[in-house]
This record gives sequence, structure tokens and C-alpha cells, in this order.
Amino acid sequence: MTDVLRRGRASLAFSFFAQGAAFALLVTRIPAIQDRYGVSDALLPVFLAAVPILAGAGSVTTEQLVKRIRPSRLLRWSQPVVLLALLGVGAGGGLAELGVALAAFGLAVGALDASMNMLGVSLQRTYRRSIMLSFHAAYSLGGIVGASLAWAGAHWHLALWVSYLPVIAVLLPATLVGSRWYVDGKAAAVEEQRQGEGAGVVFKLLLPLCLVMTFAYIGDSTVSNWSAKYLKDVLGSSEQLATVPYNVYMVTTLVGRAAGDFGVRRFGAVTVVRLGGLVAAGGFAVVAAAPGAWVGMLGFTLLGLGLCVLVPQTFAAAGRLFPGASDAAIARLNVFNYVGFLVGSPLVGALGDAWSYRGAMLVPMVLVLVTLVYARSFAAQQDRYGGGHERPRTADVGRGSNGL
Repeated sequence: MTDVLRRGRASLAFSFFAQGAAFALLVTRIPAIQDRYGVSDALLPVFLAAVPILAGAGSVTTEQLVKRIRPSRLLRWSQPVVLLALLGVGAGGGLAELGVALAAFGLAVGALDASMNMLGVSLQRTYRRSIMLSFHAAYSLGGIVGASLAWAGAHWHLALWVSYLPVIAVLLPATLVGSRWYVDGKAAAVEEQRQGEGAGVVFKLLLPLCLVMTFAYIGDSTVSNWSAKYLKDVLGSSEQLATVPYNVYMVTTLVGRAAGDFGVRRFGAVTVVRLGGLVAAGGFAVVAAAPGAWVGMLGFTLLGLGLCVLVPQTFAAAGRLFPGASDAAIARLNVFNYVGFLVGSPLVGALGDAWSYRGAMLVPMVLVLVTLVYARSFAAQQDRYGGGHERPRTADVGRGSNGL
């Protein structure tokens, strides 16, 4: 592959890394944000729900914008807005400033998530082999780094803006410099786009992938929001040990994604998705039946290894399903990322209060198993990269975004 592609892939991976770090810095400091602004327990869910709702709106808007503006340009300017909005969350002086900062964060993150994945899918098409999981592995690594920095800020009792400012000072210029090498890669798929020209996104065909995306994020939000409480209140762990499952989950997500592209090249996307769904369902079953904290942590480990492949492969499948309208398909699919995030935590909480938290863990287990029904939606001629199935790699890589 050419230097243009290598630089494009590296710069996009760094963008995923920066977004993972920024998002982790926000969600892991929610208690500190609540304390700083005096947000009541009744009002906090309103603020938290507003972010994914506005992110969905940002993703829908991106679908329209990419008809006139390249995804690389949207990514170049939405990422600084996300980073500056994060700083605004830490530096505001009242609820109004917090609301404005979170609104800007939500709208920009919708455009950012959509455009990042558009570029990832187009680069994968150019590479003619699976690389999508590697971008999401960079996101997981950024999440681990961001969560670690958030822990350090909390440990040293730093003001939010003090803990955020050095991170923004590093990531903001780095992402702006790296954005010079983004590659839209559209010219690499001229033939596919010509074949799909005039054909829009048929939602009936996209719907199975939307459901998989929703169920995957319900599972993910269950881990991020309830793993600590479950270990402490249900499995009787110490408060310190209760902080471990999410870190274990993030690490295994990183490991699974780092190795996942090889699995897709060797065995195909359908097999990888089915295996991921089975492993994730097994993880929820272990968590629900765990007699103690250590067995529970084994379950969360399995969840990381299983869930980690579903989201990247869902974006990749949407790109293959609509080669002439992949940007629109990804923008619409990305909305269901936020639907799952919105539904997951309240669903498990309500079931846990009304029934039991062990029983509540069976609901995301069943939803993840449903993804097996839709696994065929991940099949395409292009989905078996490598292992004798790789297509010729000669391709026009298109223009880098610095020519925009």
C-alpha cells in the first residue's frame, strides 16, 4: 500500500484514539461534574440523556452534509468542537454553561462518530481487506487512557478544567495536524459506486444491522453502567474490587479488536459475528449465575471479547450492503448506537429494581443472542478478506483531505 494510505490509516486511527479518550474523560467524571454544578439526582438523567439524543441528531445531519462536504472535512472540524466542548464542561460556571457545553459535545460527537466510521469503511474498501476493527481498537485504547487520566485527576482532587486542559492541549493540535492526511477513499470504489449509483439506502435491508447495533450498545451500556454496582451489591465484592470489571472489559475489548481483523480475513465476518454473539451471551450468562465476584469478573471478561467485534463489523457490513450510498447508510446506522446507549442502562435498572439484577442480566443476553438470527446480513462477496478470498489490491486510493 502507498504512503498516502498508510498515513491516512494512521491519522484516522489517532482520531479514533482521541475520541475514545475524550468520551472516557466525560463519562468517568460524571459524579465530579454533578458536584461541580450542583446537578440534582432528578435533573442528572436529563443532562445525560440529552447527549445521545443530540448525537443522534448530529448523525442525521451528517447524512445530509456529506452530500456536499467530504467526510474528512466534517471529521477535521467536528473533532476540535468535541474536545473544546469537553473543556467547556470542566470550565463552565453554572448550569446554563454546562447545558451549552453538553449540547455542543452531543451534536459534534454525532458528526464525529459518523464521519470517522465513513472514512474507516472507505479505507477498508480501498485496502480490500478487513481493517475496521483496528480503528475501534484505537478507540478502546483511547478509552483506557482517558479513564486512567480521569482516575488520576480524581485521585489528586484536581479541578475538572485542570485535569482536562493538558489532555486537550495535546490532542487538539495533534488531531488537526493529523487531519491533513485523512483519505476519503471514494475513488477506490468507483466501480462499486457506479453500480450502486441512484440506489439509496433501503431501510428494510439496513434494519437488521440497526438492531444488531442497538443490541450491542445495550450490552455495552449494561457493563459500563452496572458492572460496579452488580459486583458490589449482588456478588458482595469490596468497593475497590468493584471498580475492576469495567477496566477488565475495556482491556479485553482492546485485545479482541486488535486480533479481530485477522479473524475476519481468515474466517469471514459472518463467522466472527456469530462467535462474538455467542461469547457475549455466554458472558452475560456467567455474570447472571456467578456465585462470587471472581466468577463475575470472568463473565465481564467474556463480554469484552464477545461484544467488541459487533459494532465495527456492523459499520463495515453497512458499507458493503450499500456500496453506492455507504455514507448515508453509516450515518443512519450510527443513530442506533445512541438508541442502544439510551435504552440499555434504564432497562437494566428498571428490571433490577422490579425483579432482580441477576434476572436483568438475562435480558441483554437474549438480545445479543438475537444477533445470531441476523448474522447473514454480514455476508457479502467482499466479507471474506484474506485466506484465499482476498481480491486484487490494485486500487485508486483517491485524494487525501489536504486537497480539499
